[in-house]
Amino acid sequence: MLVIYIIILLLVSLGFILIETHKNVNDDIENNYRPRTLVMIPCRGVDYSLEENLKSIINQDYPDYHAVTIVDSPDDPACSIINKLKIDCIVSDFQCGKCSGKVRALCTAIEKYPDYEVYVIADSDILVSSQWLKYLIMPLGIDNAGISTTFPYFKPVGGFWSRVKEVWGFVGMGLMEAKLTRFGWGGSLAFKKSLLNNYFDYFCSNISDDTALTKIAKDKNLDLYYVKRAMPVVNSPENFEQFFEWANRQTALSIAASKKIFYYGILFYFSYMFLFFSAIFAGIFYNKLFLLFLIPEILYILNMIRRLNKVSPENVIAAILMPFIYTLNLFMANRMKDITWRGRVYNIKNKKLL
Repeated sequence: MLVIYIIILLLVSLGFILIETHKNVNDDIENNYRPRTLVMIPCRGVDYSLEENLKSIINQDYPDYHAVTIVDSPDDPACSIINKLKIDCIVSDFQCGKCSGKVRALCTAIEKYPDYEVYVIADSDILVSSQWLKYLIMPLGIDNAGISTTFPYFKPVGGFWSRVKEVWGFVGMGLMEAKLTRFGWGGSLAFKKSLLNNYFDYFCSNISDDTALTKIAKDKNLDLYYVKRAMPVVNSPENFEQFFEWANRQTALSIAASKKIFYYGILFYFSYMFLFFSAIFAGIFYNKLFLLFLIPEILYILNMIRRLNKVSPENVIAAILMPFIYTLNLFMANRMKDITWRGRVYNIKNKKLL
């Protein structure tokens, strides 16, 4: 039995070592593709650092683009900042029964501004560089490109739980770096208008914009490009309650898109915890050589430090806790029938707005 146990630990350990070392894949394309582009910025309420975020989005080193914000009402609190910055603003009025407020806003913009070759989704909570738009759009110059996307760095501007979110976000970066697990992230995503040919009605009937666009691209056998150098910053002030509300919602949307995510996630994190606890307890009470099975955890922490270019006790503690937090997110999200998103409640089981 001991031999079988050790063999299992070796196989699990080698699998995680392979995962932690087989990364850093991104698609930083260089070309002269500069199509006429519409940047769509759905706004609802005042995000943390909203004015700074919007300024960064409208000040791009790009020759031919137009930025438009979309609000539910002219009375939205974000409008005072939008007007101050003199950004075009339209009211969301697209008619859809099952879509989310964000998808309604995007479909409103696409319908009102039909003469653009490329459309870009920019969430109002992202802070970007002046090269962001150029870098994000370049991959779409490749014939088989479906989506060009990136993933944010969640910059902690609060207490411990904002640092947990910082580390939580690294799993998204890891998924982006592998083509097999890559997905469109709706906070910063570009696509050609032609992507929605014969799929516009489908897109406009969804709760999650990025999930729908990812499915469309895959259905058309088009590639998803991850542009690391277009990475935005999301200033994150979350406390305990805000973090778990956000993390559970993100996980629930992923599971709603594909139930496989729940099963794969449980298998992955249970295997991780099995290896972690085996290394600790067998290393202490049986043989110190078992502590070598902590190598995958050490590699994970080193990868985190590489991404951060720094290290702190809070980050290390968050990294150790992360498999347990992810597992809790998976179980809680799998039981959720409704999510609250920007003040609205959605039924994610049948995708109807409540």
